[in-house]
This record gives sequence, structure tokens and C-alpha cells, in this order.
Amino acid sequence: MSNTLQGIRVVLADDHAVVRLGFRLLLEGAGATVVGESGNGEGVVKLYEDTKPDLVVMDVSMPGIGGLAALERLLNREPNARVLMLSAHLDDIVPVRALKVGARGYLCKRAAPEEFLRAVGMVAGDRRYLDPDLAQSVALAQLSGSANPVDTLTEKELAVFLKLAEGRSVNEVATDFCLSPSTVGTHLYHIKQKLNVQNAAELTLVAVRNGLIEA
Repeated sequence: MSNTLQGIRVVLADDHAVVRLGFRLLLEGAGATVVGESGNGEGVVKLYEDTKPDLVVMDVSMPGIGGLAALERLLNREPNARVLMLSAHLDDIVPVRALKVGARGYLCKRAAPEEFLRAVGMVAGDRRYLDPDLAQSVALAQLSGSANPVDTLTEKELAVFLKLAEGRSVNEVATDFCLSPSTVGTHLYHIKQKLNVQNAAELTLVAVRNGLIEA
């Protein structure tokens, strides 16, 4: 493989060690250097400050605060950070949010290795990248403002919603986000109102229907 990414320094964030290894091998094979790895969102901000990489490659779904909230936290501290977000799901809600928060790129993990390296090269070069398989649905979602009720959630509500839909308790989510349980309870109240759901099982159903989590 050609050294198309020669000299590019990357931080990898994914909670699966085998996945990180795969990305590391691909990146190093193309000449890049992986300067740090994290298995959760919380570790990314510190890693970034310690290593000052050219870009961060980060999974959306991770334990703790998860990728979206980590993206927001990182960009609040480091507005110029270049982040390529990865997801196992082909949906349009999370990419629209990630790009709105400030991610430079978004790629589905089902992409071919060459496409992953192309995305890394573009984001490292300060260009935007959007997975071709997602481009149309994301463009339509942004154009239509999408009537999907999940789109009405704020960034924080969406992050809390995703955790609750995965089966985390209010107290666990409070710990993840360094919030009080009553604040998470307030978010949950607003989430239920906006999505017109009554309980945790319905929350999960909404998330599955929208491709946000696996059934």
C-alpha cells in the first residue's frame, strides 16, 4: 500500500481493541502514525491535549459518555480539532448531529479499507468527508429539517437518550455524564414528551427503528 498518509498523526478511539488494531494496521500501512488510543470518550480529550494529533478517529458508540458527547467536549476545549466519526449504523440522525457539532467527517464502519484511508486523508487535510452511502439521506434530512421526532432532541438529550436506550439506568447515565440523577430525570422527562414514549422499552424501540442501536 502506498504511503499516502505519510507523517499524519492519529488518535484512535473505539471500545473494541480488535477494531482499533485493524485501524492501526491500515493507518500504519499507509504511512500514518497512531500516537494514542482510547477505549472511551472521556480519554480522548486528554489524549488530544497530550499528543496534539492531526486528527482523531472516533466511534460514536462507546461506554461512558460515548462518541457524540466526547466530540462536543473535545471541540469545546480544542475548536480546531479534526475528527472523523465512525458508526456501525447506516442512519442519518447521528451523522447530521455529529457534523452539526463540528465533526469534519463521518464514515460507516462497513466501508472498504480504501474508503477509510481516503476519509482519514481528507479530514487530516482539513476537508469534509461524508460516507457516500449516507450522503443522500443526510442531505435530505438536513434539507427537510426531517420530521423525525428524534431530531427535536437537544445534543445533551440525544446523548442521554442513546445511553438510556442501550439499557443504562438513570443513575448510571448521571455518573457517565457527571450530572445529578435529577438532571438526567429532567432530560428523560423532555425526551419522553418529545418522542411520545412512556417507558424504557419504548425508548429502545425508537432507537432501534431509527437505526441508532442494534436490535
